[in-house]
Amino acid sequence: MKIFIVEDSRLARQELRTLLAAIPDADIVGEAAELAPAREAVEQLRPELLLLDVELPGATGFDLLDQLEHLPLVVFTTAYDQHALAAFERNALDYLLKPIEPQRLEAALAKARERLRPKSAAASATATNLALNTTTKGADDMVFLRDGERCWFVRLGDIAGFEACGNYAQAWFDGQRPLISRTLTQLEERLDPQLFFRASRSHLINLRWIQTIALSSNEGYRVTLRDGHQVEVSRRQARLLREKLEL
Repeated sequence: MKIFIVEDSRLARQELRTLLAAIPDADIVGEAAELAPAREAVEQLRPELLLLDVELPGATGFDLLDQLEHLPLVVFTTAYDQHALAAFERNALDYLLKPIEPQRLEAALAKARERLRPKSAAASATATNLALNTTTKGADDMVFLRDGERCWFVRLGDIAGFEACGNYAQAWFDGQRPLISRTLTQLEERLDPQLFFRASRSHLINLRWIQTIALSSNEGYRVTLRDGHQVEVSRRQARLLREKLEL
């Protein structure tokens, strides 16, 4: 995978190079610290992936994208999360907060590999596998949530669970409970089933957040999460929960 780095900090560029050196198929074809040389190099080298800092000298990464004719896949890198909405509106593949963790960078490159996979290879996969590969999000994925005028950029593994509210769902994290415009069923289809479990019609819980499990009167379970939320697991789902958690 041909990668071009746009980052104004020399130390940050070196850190990215060090992280990418541990990824076998990561081929760094160049780097730049400012908009003009970055634009010229990207048009000439035609990288497949752009690791792009949001803040550049006298410009932004968004300005660079506006000037490119050849537009590679983009992963934004920044020390601040206030640009998350703009990044996702530009269809960024991912958004990495500095200091960048190796597993987050590897996850971003995995998304790029999937997007760059030859059509012939994609056609040979089953429809189910394609759906899982392109939509399933795991614990280390960052997600953008918006409720009215308030916005959050949250690591999925830090969300304790979701509760149904009609055609919406309420996310639980860090004392926050924003409403998001997805049903639990839609969320369940997008989330890693090894991480989130459908406890009932009304609740989707993070298995890593389970603190205690007790029998309940309906022959199911009462699960207490680390943040204090208590969720009833129906009798039918209790059997599935045991299968997931047993050795």
